Amino acid sequence: MFEKEFESFLKEQIKGASGQRLEMLGRDLTGTKKLLEEVLIPVLGTFDGLMLEFELLSLSGTKIYADVCHPMLRTVFEEDSFVTHAERITRDRFSFERARARSVAILGYTYFPYSRDELEKKPIFCQRNLYELIGRVGHVEGAGLLQLPVYEREVLRCGILRNEPFQLADVSKWLQLRREACRRVVRNLKANSLIESIGGSDFRCHKFRITENGVKLLHRR
Repeated sequence: MFEKEFESFLKEQIKGASGQRLEMLGRDLTGTKKLLEEVLIPVLGTFDGLMLEFELLSLSGTKIYADVCHPMLRTVFEEDSFVTHAERITRDRFSFERARARSVAILGYTYFPYSRDELEKKPIFCQRNLYELIGRVGHVEGAGLLQLPVYEREVLRCGILRNEPFQLADVSKWLQLRREACRRVVRNLKANSLIESIGGSDFRCHKFRITENGVKLLHRR
């Protein structure tokens, strides 16, 4: 099942790529595939929301590529082989990798690397690490979130982990509240530009999604 889903996912990624990213997607992705199979898909449950060879602009102005990125979670995942990233690395390459990690951090992404040995020998431990990371998304210690009522915080947290637009029925299930109460929560989030409507009309909205402001609020520390 994973093999077929991965092939379909890779084809979609290639279809939407161009330039150097397209070239990167044509290289050996054995390590990236291992990362997806052993950790990301078992934890996230879906390929939705993930991007392979995610392109970023480093602080020096050069393009850098992450093995896998979840833009909504603002997290970059990497599979690092000891041979290529440590044993045979040059001093210049070592410095480049450190600068690359700093660029990822300054651009507002969490850098979350795994070694090939960990993926092969300790997959459950690796999964547990990711569960812990996800659990900290939107943690109440984030200064911005403290300004929101608890129900609004929970809608943002559940919404960002869903990886796709959500409906009022979803909000009702998350909060265990009646639809009218959920409408008030959604209305407040929209008024603060933390979520936005998709489809429907000015009077009746069918679906909602987290805005860029909402994403930034969840990841503010």
